[in-house]
Amino acid sequence: MCTTRAALFDGPHADRLPIDRHPRGGHGMLRNGLEPWHVIIVLAVALLVFGSKRLPDVARSLGRSARVLKSEARALRAEDTV
Repeated sequence: MCTTRAALFDGPHADRLPIDRHPRGGHGMLRNGLEPWHVIIVLAVALLVFGSKRLPDVARSLGRSARVLKSEARALRAEDTV
């Protein structure tokens, strides 16, 4: 199987399309084409919106919510296998 860009894509911008993919399906450092500078912009906007005093509390709350969501999803998967 040929894995050149020309073999996979046609068109004038074939040389700009990514050919190498991350083992888990992403395109690079982060998944879905998200670049590190995107994260920096999101963090800067969050700092502007919430302020430097409330930002740690917001981050802590998001972390707790993510842990609860993960544990609930794990419990649902365990119920499905039983």
